[in-house]
Amino acid sequence: MTQEPVPIDILLVEDDPGDVLMTREAFAHHKIRNPLHVAEDGVEALRFLKREEPFGAAPRPGLILLDLNLPRKDGRELLGEIKQDPGLRTIPVVVLTTSEAEEDILRSYELHANAYVTKPVDFEKFVEVVRKIDDFWVTVVQLPHR
Repeated sequence: MTQEPVPIDILLVEDDPGDVLMTREAFAHHKIRNPLHVAEDGVEALRFLKREEPFGAAPRPGLILLDLNLPRKDGRELLGEIKQDPGLRTIPVVVLTTSEAEEDILRSYELHANAYVTKPVDFEKFVEVVRKIDDFWVTVVQLPHR
């Protein structure tokens, strides 16, 4: 008997409205039931994660999808802060970015990213990548309890 996966809150840290829309459409296309929250930059994401105003009632995400190239506080800096914070470091972070640069991949893993995924430009391929991320992190992986 297979247990139905429990939905988790997902925080998407992405400044490109087109990529946010594609992610929402990918969730809808695959009927992904996980609530998707969006932060437009690293500063807003950190406020969300620390439940600072205006995010006082924000849920603790079970997964963070992180773009690297963000305004105000970029993804690398945010990733480092998340993984150094004892209250946040257990949240899995999947870097989801357009960069295929070896230095970005290496640096992300040095900062303790849990995975690095290059964002496909093609919509159908992007939808499939989002489905695979959701399937793996929600169905396959055992996440820590809050």
